[in-house]
Amino acid sequence: MTSPTPDALLGPADVRELAAALGVRPTKQRGQNFVIDANTVRRIVRTAGVRPDDTVVEVGPGLGSLTLALLEAADRVTAVEIDDVLAAALPATVAARMPARAGRFALVHSDAMHVTELPGPAPTALVANLPYNVAVPVLLHMLERFPSIERTLVMVQSEVADRLAAAPGSKVYGVPSVKANWYAEVKRAGAIGRNVFWPAPNVDSGLVSLVRRAEPPKTTASRREVFAVVDAAFAQRRKTLRAALAGWAGSAPAAEAALVAAGVSPQARGESLTVEEFARIAENAQHTEKKEPGQQ
Repeated sequence: MTSPTPDALLGPADVRELAAALGVRPTKQRGQNFVIDANTVRRIVRTAGVRPDDTVVEVGPGLGSLTLALLEAADRVTAVEIDDVLAAALPATVAARMPARAGRFALVHSDAMHVTELPGPAPTALVANLPYNVAVPVLLHMLERFPSIERTLVMVQSEVADRLAAAPGSKVYGVPSVKANWYAEVKRAGAIGRNVFWPAPNVDSGLVSLVRRAEPPKTTASRREVFAVVDAAFAQRRKTLRAALAGWAGSAPAAEAALVAAGVSPQARGESLTVEEFARIAENAQHTEKKEPGQQ
């Protein structure tokens, strides 16, 4: 691998100069906050454990701060960018600042939520500074669509990082926590200060590490069926599961039957359950439907 030049990464002046040349102003609509600190992006790459043989997918590369740091460490980088201007400019930035690595870079101009395939080898890692307003759905979509992704490190709003990494029983444990845990072992991996962004956001950021499970929880229910139980349980999180799952199961007694069969107290609440317990509830509801095919 050819070593990049020491000044290949973007600093504050580089970011502002690039943005000015492109007529780009970061927009709140797309949650854009550009990283302007080279030490921070190198720290993200290091924390992500990016290896020389990795094919990394990056979502929302913006002006390319993290992209360039990833290209220093990985075999290949594929960036997914929705913004027309940013997508058009990024390949030229890579070619200008890391010409020896430009052939190892690919750009997909698309909404990440609509991406179903990527060029080149299957990605082995996902590393991204995710826009705050779409972080969770984008993360879950990428994990579901690309099972080859073994390791993920995302920078998200600190509050979202807490939710993703929360354990059962925590006040912030909820839908993102359970669904992320379906795919991976999840943990907080550090905090990021506001002053490394332009413009500086009015919220703190955090890093979340996700290491894919060897396999999802064992269950005869599908992922979609398990996630439907999770959504129902947290839609009314103050209610007992017997009440919260009544609509999903068809009635409160049907919900209770599924819960009892799964070994879960009907008086429990969603925030106390593991992903495996949600899977058992879905599985037992599925079994009930098989016995009574006339029921919806």
